[in-house]
Amino acid sequence: MDGHGADGVLLTGVYGSGKSSVAAEIAYLLEQRGEPYALLDLDYLSWAGTGSEDRTEEFGLMLANLTAVAGNYRGAGIRRFVLAYFVRDLAEVRGVRDALAVPLRVVRLAVPLAGIERRLAGDVTSGRRDDLREAAASLAAGEGAGVEDVLIGNDRPVGVVAREVLDFLGWDSDP
Repeated sequence: MDGHGADGVLLTGVYGSGKSSVAAEIAYLLEQRGEPYALLDLDYLSWAGTGSEDRTEEFGLMLANLTAVAGNYRGAGIRRFVLAYFVRDLAEVRGVRDALAVPLRVVRLAVPLAGIERRLAGDVTSGRRDDLREAAASLAAGEGAGVEDVLIGNDRPVGVVAREVLDFLGWDSDP
């Protein structure tokens, strides 16, 4: 890896676990300190209508895009990378780590299914209903469990959870 002092965190968990919200709060806190960072919600790097519903192809597209985007950010002097994405196993973690090309720690956010259902109750789109079914199936199958360096419950205010992540990373007091 060629991160040259850069560091990254991957916030993972099933759909509705709050990855994007916690990532946005971490980015806000880093920005308030004037610290260079990049926030990447990796779902957007593979959101395309390719005609295939193959997770492997979608994941490969995301990794190719992440490699390019992360290289651009590193070239611009970014030191902190905040990523949000549901990784299902350690092979996917390795893929993300290799594409990012900086040291990466994984924080899995946990929320009970009932909490996810409450969060999604106000979003009535068809896609969100599908996401809820997928989250329930992933939780039942134990997908994503064991990929983390630390497990953090995300059933508290987003600012509290974001600061807990920053503390775990040791980013809470870095210049």
